[in-house]
Amino acid sequence: MSLKTTLLLLLLLLLAVLARSSAASSRHGSSMPGSPYDISADSRSLRTVLLRAAYCFNNRSNDAFLFRTSAVHRAQSQVVKGIRYIVDVDISRTVCRKRDKDNDPSRCSFQPEGRLHQTFLCHFEMWTIPWTNETKTEAFTCKP
Repeated sequence: MSLKTTLLLLLLLLLAVLARSSAASSRHGSSMPGSPYDISADSRSLRTVLLRAAYCFNNRSNDAFLFRTSAVHRAQSQVVKGIRYIVDVDISRTVCRKRDKDNDPSRCSFQPEGRLHQTFLCHFEMWTIPWTNETKTEAFTCKP
């Protein structure tokens, strides 16, 4: 066997080993540094982001009632000069009116099924820099 053929076979073998180890690590939940990764819907940092998302939604909405997060479909975090959150959630109408004095959506129950029940599927991306207390909403889209 020639030297060229041997080198080519070694290169192909190395590529196969790298591809296999990469596939195995992605199956076990590890990811490349800097890439988005799944976070728990119960995490404290995500709860803060969800409150901010509901606040943004309520400020943009002309609805008389407050909305809050009712389900989390996807939650990811990415470390990039701060923390970027990528979240897909359901935001649903509560029984609390915006004009009420105590308008904390987390204390409001959802509208029962019926005429006033309404839920939106929302995608938002939020970037936080914890050491400067800076938060920026990069994307926020909702559809019924």
